[in-house]
Amino acid sequence: MSLFLDNAATSFPKPDSVYRAMDAAMREVGVAPGRGGYRQSLAAARIVFAARSALACFFGVSDSSRLIFTHSATESLNIAVNGLLKPGDHVISSTVEHNALLRPLHLARSRGVELTFVQADRDGLVSERDVARAMRPNTRLVALAHCSNVTGTVQPIGEIARSARQGGALLLVDAAQSAGYFPLDMEEDGIDLLAAPGHKGLYGPPGTGILALAEGLRLEPLQVGGTGGNASSPDQPEELPERFESGTTNTPALAGLKAGLDFLLETGMEAVRAKGKLLVEQLLEGLRATPGVTVYGPAQGERGAAVSFNLEGHDPATLGYLLDSGYDIAVRAGLHCAPDVHRTIGTYPGGAVRVSPGFFNREEDISYFLKALHELKSGKGRDF
Repeated sequence: MSLFLDNAATSFPKPDSVYRAMDAAMREVGVAPGRGGYRQSLAAARIVFAARSALACFFGVSDSSRLIFTHSATESLNIAVNGLLKPGDHVISSTVEHNALLRPLHLARSRGVELTFVQADRDGLVSERDVARAMRPNTRLVALAHCSNVTGTVQPIGEIARSARQGGALLLVDAAQSAGYFPLDMEEDGIDLLAAPGHKGLYGPPGTGILALAEGLRLEPLQVGGTGGNASSPDQPEELPERFESGTTNTPALAGLKAGLDFLLETGMEAVRAKGKLLVEQLLEGLRATPGVTVYGPAQGERGAAVSFNLEGHDPATLGYLLDSGYDIAVRAGLHCAPDVHRTIGTYPGGAVRVSPGFFNREEDISYFLKALHELKSGKGRDF
């Protein structure tokens, strides 16, 4: 099996409990929740309810009905941006956003929404003072990623939340890289809208995501349809979460997501982050000791588990290909769906090679990767 070092894209492997929970939901339940009063449908509804309740508690959402299930963080961000903003509204974002947020914002601009992108520094850090200076009377939303998928830079969300609140704006946080790795509490952190995937730091399967809303927020849904309730009305219900969950729920995936969260809670997020820090520090030390390597992101302080670098004289895409074909190492090369990040750190248009270890990686894996990199640098790489 390949050495998987692309956990910033999706965590792999999943805990065994995730596979078991999904298999049981398919084989033993296998029907839609909320679409019937018979026992199997009620069992499916209990799976969904348990997952929603557990995730709401995990993210500090006091009313679990305000935690909406989606197919991805991307869908969650689209619902947040398109469901909230109206022509004439002003949004503050930054120059280090993933396309999952950047593209919905650009689409909103084509519909009359005003955008300001605060310039991040060379390490990808956004200053809360710059956010405060960008506020206008019509600023409706501040929208930022908590942690970069390229540099691992962690934004000061608490300070930015205070600036947003003082300016009368809402805060939307893209937690794709931080959910399950860094503590997040919507109420304590002052977050109004939280988007997160289920398949990364929460150890759930692909095709799962959440959007959590602060109390009192009303958004327009992206899609409407059957919700399993109030079927006589042609109008989409106002009640949450049904307003945003039309169609048949992917119950097996939510069973897997609940199992992934249970694994995280049983293991302890501090233990997961400690393992990540150990591997990242080993990786950074090895990369920085390699002549010709440039590492991007903060040199000190807290950072996520994504490390991007370039090797002088080597195209990132070719280097990624050689690591895969010659050493069976899976990394991510290119722009990482975040071209503005690469413009900010000076790696556009070629991008960089990203290495992102996960909880199931070992120190030996990092050593093997560094050995492979040294062989490729010296021209003694393996044939393929």
